[in-house]
Amino acid sequence: MFCRNQTARATVARGSALEMEIRRGKFRKSVFLDTSQDSDIQKKIDHEIRMRDGACKLLAACSQRDQALEAAKSLQTCSTRIMAYMSELQRMKEAQVMQKVTRRSSDAGPMDDRLPCKGKVAISDLRIPLMWKDTEYFKNKGELHRCAVFCLLQLGGEIFDTDMVIVDRTLTDICFDNTIVFSEASPGFELRVELYSCCSEDDYSAGSTPRKLASKLSSSLGRSAGKKLRAAMEPGPCSPVSNGGAAPLLLPVPSVPGPKYHLLAHTTLSLSHIQDSFRTHDLTISEECSYWLPLYGSMCCRLAAQPHCMTQQMMSGCLKVKQCGGDPQSWTKVYAVLKGTSLFCYHQQEDVEANIEPAFTIGINKETRIRASEKDPHSKVQNICISNQYGGEEVTHTLTTDSREDTHCWMEAFWQHFYDMSQWKQCCDDLMKIELPSPRKPAPRLLPHPPVRVFCCRITLCLLRFVLCSRPITTTGEVTGVGLCINYVVLNVAIPRGWIG
Repeated sequence: MFCRNQTARATVARGSALEMEIRRGKFRKSVFLDTSQDSDIQKKIDHEIRMRDGACKLLAACSQRDQALEAAKSLQTCSTRIMAYMSELQRMKEAQVMQKVTRRSSDAGPMDDRLPCKGKVAISDLRIPLMWKDTEYFKNKGELHRCAVFCLLQLGGEIFDTDMVIVDRTLTDICFDNTIVFSEASPGFELRVELYSCCSEDDYSAGSTPRKLASKLSSSLGRSAGKKLRAAMEPGPCSPVSNGGAAPLLLPVPSVPGPKYHLLAHTTLSLSHIQDSFRTHDLTISEECSYWLPLYGSMCCRLAAQPHCMTQQMMSGCLKVKQCGGDPQSWTKVYAVLKGTSLFCYHQQEDVEANIEPAFTIGINKETRIRASEKDPHSKVQNICISNQYGGEEVTHTLTTDSREDTHCWMEAFWQHFYDMSQWKQCCDDLMKIELPSPRKPAPRLLPHPPVRVFCCRITLCLLRFVLCSRPITTTGEVTGVGLCINYVVLNVAIPRGWIG
């Protein structure tokens, strides 16, 4: 919140990665002044800058293909997040400036500050079909052309990436099994889906490429000439690849060595694309390059949303309810909870915490009509009338509170609820199901089996002889099998009954 008596101050930590970016001239320091509200975003930017620097170092040190592809993927994700956070910070600054101008303007009229609720948006079952030619898919028996692909998904300041998938002509669809949930979406959201691709056939150990070439040449030129060549091609302390301090070799090394992902296709999804089913959406494909894949031009996914008005309690409190057709003097005291498309009426508040079924439910949807009417001219207490259509017949429930203030709070909650449903549209017809994303499993690490030593073999034989020659202490005197763990492998040895002496 902007306060006039609060002095502007810089909140950029001294010595942080963000301060180093400002010194390099990447960002203007004026963007980071004024208020402490932006400290969270600045911390995120600082964190992503450090992650980006770490990804650059890791990418330069990678010697394996899979490691380099994952490091390049992390670098692309961090760079995208930094730009998104900077854009969000800029939007916040512009909103603060507009707020200052509005407050200082003397002729500013009343403004409607009603905002729709936030919600969750989930995308899952992402499928991108491929359109291989017959000669490529059926008849081509040569070497497979492989590409590493992944998706970046951005909604506002939230950015997520999918797992990396290796694609060749044996696949007809690119499948991403990740379920990605955006928790702070507004009804006017724009979900941008970007497909990145990188050729996985290249040698990605860019830092060690001169060494590999020198090793091959030295074996061909001889020992003495090879030593001189290797010494000339060793990288110096100040450059990625140097020639003993002389001019660099004709082996260009990029600023960030290793693979680079390129934008292959993208699309933008909005509220109109949400449907609780599997749908197809158009893709915008980039120009053809070496990382090109035969995309069909479409993307299939399930896009669902859960507005907060459908999953959270928007209002709760004690009410008195008179049902339609009942005794005019008969009022039922309930504890009411406004949530989703219903007003749940419980006998007491403890029933809500105990997850007990409500006594009855009053429908609250887009077709519901709510009005306030005077109950008694002397008390000035208003009633709240809720009318719904059931089978062509109008059913009205009358609510009352203990004070006009409570009535005003309930009416305001109803209007806000109707406004939320009008903004989220089809997402408020029924509660859509969103599965929680499962935590990502780390890459499986195969434990190397230690070599079988002669001593281990002798110990194993001794244990097996002991088991076979000893009588087990059991109530039946029978042995059906023995399990031995040898070098991380469990051996189940079946022993016939007659073998036990």
